Amino acid sequence: MSTHFDVIVVGAGSMGMAAGYYLAKQGVKTLLVDAYDPPHTEGSHHGDTRIIRHAYGEGREYVPFALRAQDLWYELENETHHKIFTKTGVLVFGPKGESDFVAETMEAAAEHKLTVDLLEGNELNERWPGITVPENYNAIFEPNSGVLFSENCIRAYRELAIAKGAKILTYTRVEDFEVSEDQVKIETANGSYTADKLIVSMGAWNSKLLSKLNLDIPLQPFRQVVGFFESNEAKYSNDVDYPAFMVEVPKGIYYGFPSFGGCGLKIGYHTYGQEIDPDTINREFGAYQEDESNLREFLGTYMPEANGELKRGAVCMYTKTPDEHFVIDTHPEHSNVFVAAGFSGHGFKFSSVVGEVLSQLATTGKTEHDISIFSINRPALKQKTTI
Repeated sequence: MSTHFDVIVVGAGSMGMAAGYYLAKQGVKTLLVDAYDPPHTEGSHHGDTRIIRHAYGEGREYVPFALRAQDLWYELENETHHKIFTKTGVLVFGPKGESDFVAETMEAAAEHKLTVDLLEGNELNERWPGITVPENYNAIFEPNSGVLFSENCIRAYRELAIAKGAKILTYTRVEDFEVSEDQVKIETANGSYTADKLIVSMGAWNSKLLSKLNLDIPLQPFRQVVGFFESNEAKYSNDVDYPAFMVEVPKGIYYGFPSFGGCGLKIGYHTYGQEIDPDTINREFGAYQEDESNLREFLGTYMPEANGELKRGAVCMYTKTPDEHFVIDTHPEHSNVFVAAGFSGHGFKFSSVVGEVLSQLATTGKTEHDISIFSINRPALKQKTTI
């Protein structure tokens, strides 16, 4: 295999694999390098499913990005044999007047004229009998959003990238970078490779290796868990149109998925997690008592007939920035290096459009998308890296 490429992508997970596909599709000689064999269980993309929401509680400025991502997911599904997306709809609820997340979701929908249903507590309970909320809760249901099958997404991008000529090095950990004005070089245990351009998208490992590129972005990886619970299939199955959900209740933000094919209702706690090093994280579900008990506390209160036997648990990672917005930008000192980092537990849904953005930056130096919120130079990133 040649050792020089037009673009090297370091980190072939969610964002990197998508970028590799969009580059290869344009005829760019592309090398993808990953420490594992994607899709895999060592990063942030496993666990079967991810929610894609268009009305966005993290900020209405994300809506155009989410809609473009959705279009690209539809395109990907048309180009592959893998199942990519299911339109379950997404339900967001919380205490009326107390949830900033629900309020911003509603404002985002209104500003961008998205199709949604607004419901009060009793209406919510009647429409989905598996849900029990007080009368003072309100909700927004977005019927055109739904669920991505995350590992299938990466499989599809990988297969298509290879078909377009991309090369992939698996089980290859990058140890160092060298960057000059007209060339980049990566050092690995399996040899060195050079390229005209470099894309860095290493997930939780960005926090360790970006310093080698003279970048000190404050990125903190967190250990996160999800559980799949035995549930009443007549109420919580995708077959009966139970939606994916993201809700803010007094204890924090939870998210979950209907049962697909009897897998059980899947749920996670978005605001919970332990600070970790990605190389030493405890990947055993149940290593902490609250792994399961916290999820059951939510289910017992709001979805009691989904609080059955634990069928399966999984551990993954979030890598958070201080403001929980992403970093997608050109290196401030090197115009041939591009960084995608800090996706803060809500990035997967955007990986299609992030891949498109990275491919545009690497080929033209600019992108048609507004990524100003993701600037590497924004004030929130001017604090010291935590690990």
